[in-house]
Amino acid sequence: MVNPCANKEDLLQVLQDLDIEYNNVDHPPVYTVEEALPHVSHLEGIFAKNLFLRDKKKKLWLFCAAHDADIKLNDLAKLVNAPGGLRFADESILFDTLGLTQGSVTIFGLVNDTKHDVKVILDSNLLDGTYGTIYFHPMVNSASTGISSKDLEVFLANTGHKPIVINIPK
Repeated sequence: MVNPCANKEDLLQVLQDLDIEYNNVDHPPVYTVEEALPHVSHLEGIFAKNLFLRDKKKKLWLFCAAHDADIKLNDLAKLVNAPGGLRFADESILFDTLGLTQGSVTIFGLVNDTKHDVKVILDSNLLDGTYGTIYFHPMVNSASTGISSKDLEVFLANTGHKPIVINIPK
């Protein structure tokens, strides 16, 4: 298991401790995928879209896919049998559960979900090597950190989160 992280430096240390190779790129703070793309589009790989969601029964979900994946929340809810559909979770819940603020949602926040309250939904393309390197925010929205699909699996295994893998057509 990994230690919780309060900041980018803590996360990068966790990745080093897990022998996960990464590429970190600092950039101005961004709050949407559209804002991030000019800063990462020159990099080899793909920038991930990360959505922190809840269902009607207040279960928490983290959805991660390529930034250009096209899926509606209603369709996603049906794919994972989320009762009553999916909607964005409040920022206070995001902070209390993953230690993140709005605009910084990232799969790396799972290191802080020690109670395993969050169910993870991943597009299969993030795990099958399609993209080579996948970029996520490293706990802050002023940088992007890229890891391989294989290392993403290592990271998830060490947080104790087993993802629900879905197929989103490219």
